[in-house]
Amino acid sequence: MTPKDYQNQAFTTAKPSSQNIYYMALGLAGEAGEVANKVKKIMRDNKEPDKDELAAELGDVLWYVAGCATILGLSLDDIASSNLAKLQSRKERNVISGSGDNR
Repeated sequence: MTPKDYQNQAFTTAKPSSQNIYYMALGLAGEAGEVANKVKKIMRDNKEPDKDELAAELGDVLWYVAGCATILGLSLDDIASSNLAKLQSRKERNVISGSGDNR
């Protein structure tokens, strides 16, 4: 499955009332928080990660990312390509571990 395929299929599962940037962005923040909370508890309890549980949460994050992109008229394929190009440029300029967006 390509990112484009996922994006197209994922949005068909969104209720009409959730097809707006506010719902999608807040949902994304909530799901990312759930991932972080599960990882925090793994660290706190010194346990091995439950990969299936984390994969399910990451899937929820992906759904909201795809929803945000769709609402904004953006393609996950383009977002992924642009992100990789940005990271490669930072690596080549030796600023991959710096801070700030404009490096």
